[in-house]
Amino acid sequence: MNASDREKLCEVWQVHQGAEWPSDLGSDEGQLMTLDTVIGGCLTYFFDEQDLDEQRVVILRDCLAELEEVVEDRPEDPSEYFHRLQSLGATLLQNYS
Repeated sequence: MNASDREKLCEVWQVHQGAEWPSDLGSDEGQLMTLDTVIGGCLTYFFDEQDLDEQRVVILRDCLAELEEVVEDRPEDPSEYFHRLQSLGATLLQNYS
């Protein structure tokens, strides 16, 4: 990831960190909160270390797949919050595919 892409990813991550947690998530809230925390942890590690280890790449890939499933199964359109989370994770993962 070049410096410009890293900077843009960091900017979007800062927006995400400041965003309000969505309401009305029903029975998916716990799972979505866990996915948000784990994906966020991978992003934080990346910004601290400027890299991801293989274990975190696997975790990130699994969490993104699970997030996609949960978002697809929701009756209403997922909020901007989860679209942004998916985008952040996918952008980061592109460097490790």
